[in-house]
Amino acid sequence: MKRLWVCIISGAVLGIICVIGGTLRAGGFSGNEFYIVGMWYNRVIMGLVIGLAGSLRLTGEPANRYLRGALLGLLVSLAFFLSTGLRDPMAFFAGIVYGLIIEFVAQRLA
Repeated sequence: MKRLWVCIISGAVLGIICVIGGTLRAGGFSGNEFYIVGMWYNRVIMGLVIGLAGSLRLTGEPANRYLRGALLGLLVSLAFFLSTGLRDPMAFFAGIVYGLIIEFVAQRLA
C-alpha cells in the first residue's frame, strides 16, 4: 500500500511540473484548461498504474523496475498523446522519463 501512495503522489508532483511546461507550450492556461488538467490527471493515473504494477516482472532486477517504469510511462502517456491528436510530443516523451522517475522514487521510499 505504501508503494501505491508513493507512486500516486510522485505522479501528482511530476504532473505539476508537466502542467507548468504544458502551459508554456500551449500559450497559457486560458483556453487550454481541459488540456492542462488532463495532462496533470494523466500523470496521477501513471503513478496509480505504476504503483499497482509493483509485482510485474519483465526481466531480472534491477533492470526490471526501470523497464517497467519506462514501458508503463510510455503506455499511459500514449493514451493522452493520442487523445489530444498528437498535440504535444514533448509531454509524451516526458511521460517515459516520468515513469522512470516514479519507479526510482518508489524504490527509494516504499
